[in-house]
Amino acid sequence: MAAAALLLPACVGAQEVRHFRFAYDQPRNTGYSVAGDLFAEKLKELSKGTMIVDQYPGAQLGQEPQLLQLVKSGDIEFAIVSSANTATISPQAGVMSLHFLFRNDAHVIKALADPQVFDAIRTMIDETAQGLHVIGTGSQGVRHIYSKREIHNVGDLKGVKVRVQATATEDTMFPAYGAQTVHMPFGSVYTSLQTGVVDAAENSINVYLVNKHYEVAPVLSITEHEANNALLFVSDKLWQSLSAEQKQWVQAAANEVSAKEPQKAFELERNALTKLKSFGVKVVDDVDKKSFTAIADPYLDKLAKELGPHAEKIKNLIRAIN
Repeated sequence: MAAAALLLPACVGAQEVRHFRFAYDQPRNTGYSVAGDLFAEKLKELSKGTMIVDQYPGAQLGQEPQLLQLVKSGDIEFAIVSSANTATISPQAGVMSLHFLFRNDAHVIKALADPQVFDAIRTMIDETAQGLHVIGTGSQGVRHIYSKREIHNVGDLKGVKVRVQATATEDTMFPAYGAQTVHMPFGSVYTSLQTGVVDAAENSINVYLVNKHYEVAPVLSITEHEANNALLFVSDKLWQSLSAEQKQWVQAAANEVSAKEPQKAFELERNALTKLKSFGVKVVDDVDKKSFTAIADPYLDKLAKELGPHAEKIKNLIRAIN
């Protein structure tokens, strides 16, 4: 028995255990860390402990645009990044940020797990960006507006300076609502809200909670204007180095994320809302969404077409899901 025990480490060592970096810009206890855990656990299981994922949360390796460049160059192996920030390397990815593209939580979850939608997204990235591949999808819920003021209808946004992600979609839609858009790295949002550089920001409820933005913007208006989608990337440098079997393991682990993470992300959203209310955050849950959709709906087809054929196909596939 002692001899057998001594043989075990040597046997594992002979299989060459490899470590991989998995980066994201949000803290633990977010949809991104749920994705990281699902991916890491499944890959470890399938590879029998020979492929180990080390997570780097909280923008340790950079904000999302930087993470995309690091994956492209092969300096990190995996990253999960919002589809909106993916537009910095593939502008047509902005289609996932179209306002009111998704009808409700269930529609988001179903669309992200749909094989046709995934294939269209993967093809879009493969044909418009180099150095990386999409292997999975994820969610951080849907986005809402938070500020020191209440937003009850679209008229309340007139003249408001809102920090948005740097996409053509955001730069079209928020001005259409009467707001002014401001771009900045996510890590600067807290201070900018605190000092008045911006009047408002927008994100999912759990992101608002874990980053403590409620401390400087204590009013959360439930606008549900945009899905907070994410894409899981692998560097091409790593992908080309893997055997056929290892590629299957990586893809199967990514499929685990696409199948399970969105549901868990929306559970985090519900729990976060309960916690925020207990902190005394003012939640405006009677937002007149029709005042927003009356402006946004005509832009759906127009913006998707302007973004390009991949964007238009993705939009049509998502809208067709019941």
